[in-house]
Amino acid sequence: MRTPSFLRDLLRAARWHRRLLAGVAAAAAVYFGLVALSPPPPPTVAVLAAARDLAGGAVPAGADLRTVDLPPGSVPDGVLRPGADLTARVLSGPVRSGEPLTDARFLAPAAVPAGSLAYPFRIDDADISALLRVGDHLNLYAATSTASDDASLLARAVRVIALPTPRTTSSGALIVVATTPEIATRLAQATTNSRITVALTPDTS
Repeated sequence: MRTPSFLRDLLRAARWHRRLLAGVAAAAAVYFGLVALSPPPPPTVAVLAAARDLAGGAVPAGADLRTVDLPPGSVPDGVLRPGADLTARVLSGPVRSGEPLTDARFLAPAAVPAGSLAYPFRIDDADISALLRVGDHLNLYAATSTASDDASLLARAVRVIALPTPRTTSSGALIVVATTPEIATRLAQATTNSRITVALTPDTS
């Protein structure tokens, strides 16, 4: 009869599968035991950092920022968290890629009056910027290399709101002023073919 043979095959298969299931269960028990004994991951704090090198006077956009996780003991005071609104925040100086952004890296919101914008421009003589202070008022002139052309006045009594630290790889000096969109457009046009010079004016505050 084939029935005993069939039963023997069935029992043999059941015993084999039982051993397989027992092995899987033992392996699972070891894995979950190791997981239970492993220390939890160290806590971190999500902060905003520069995604690339940023220049002083810039207003960081979304592509300029990234989120990094820092140990709690390494989080600087005043650090900005993901979701912070930076649309009206102007960097007071250059920032390196990967550097966490803190409130100290930005000008105070009141530095740029309503209806104005922060405009950075470069002058050739870096020594001039050493004479300036944040809050000074400047007259801005556009001068060409042609001796027959007089320097033209571009703006009067614009306020200095930032003097970014110069980089060794850059010539001249960067100055950030608060000015109107119209004057910013005039400055942008002048810088394409003229040299911008400045003159200190009496305090108008």
